[in-house]
Parts: sequence; structure tokens; C-alpha cells
Amino acid sequence: MSQTSYYQHHVFFCLNERKNGEACCMQQGAQQAFDHCKSRVKALGLSGPGGVRINKAGCLDRCAGGPVMVVYPQAVWYTFVDEHDIDEIIDSHLVKGQPVERLRLPSDVGR
Repeated sequence: MSQTSYYQHHVFFCLNERKNGEACCMQQGAQQAFDHCKSRVKALGLSGPGGVRINKAGCLDRCAGGPVMVVYPQAVWYTFVDEHDIDEIIDSHLVKGQPVERLRLPSDVGR
């Protein structure tokens, strides 16, 4: 029997909020981006088993590059600025399977 993923793409948005005033994804518009992504994926009919799942996550330890999201199973990390960036990730990566190179988070970016 072959093992396949329940979702074609599983997307996690860091929605962590640091209480001590340090920069965090939540302060940089992550909640709005998450809401937009979830709504757009649903409107396009991409959500659900065999499709795309959009989830909230706590701290993903990539604060210096925030806001951040990660797309599995490919483990492609993105940073974004606005809804246009989110739309580009949806259209290119989630629909066509082509990662958006200009929005990829460099591998050396951490906290």
C-alpha cells in the first residue's frame, strides 16, 4: 500500500506574539495574511483532504525573517509583506507546484 499525504499542501503561519516587545510575526501582519490565505484557498475550492490545509502555528523560531509561513511537505519557508505576496504563493506554489523564489526565506535566518 502506498503512503500519501492527507493534504497535498499543509501551510503553517507563525502567529506568535511576544509580550516583551521583541519583533514577532503577529506584529507584522501575520494574522491578516493568515485570514486572507485561508479565505482565498477556500474560495478557490482548494481546501480539504487531498487539497490544501491552512493552519495557525506558535513560534516557528524564524522571527528575524518575519512574518513567516512554511509549506509542507516540501518544507518551503516564505516571508511576505502583503496580500499580493500571499496570492502569488497560492497561485504559484499551491496551485501550480512552483515555489516563489523571490519570497523564500533564506535558510540562515533564525530568531
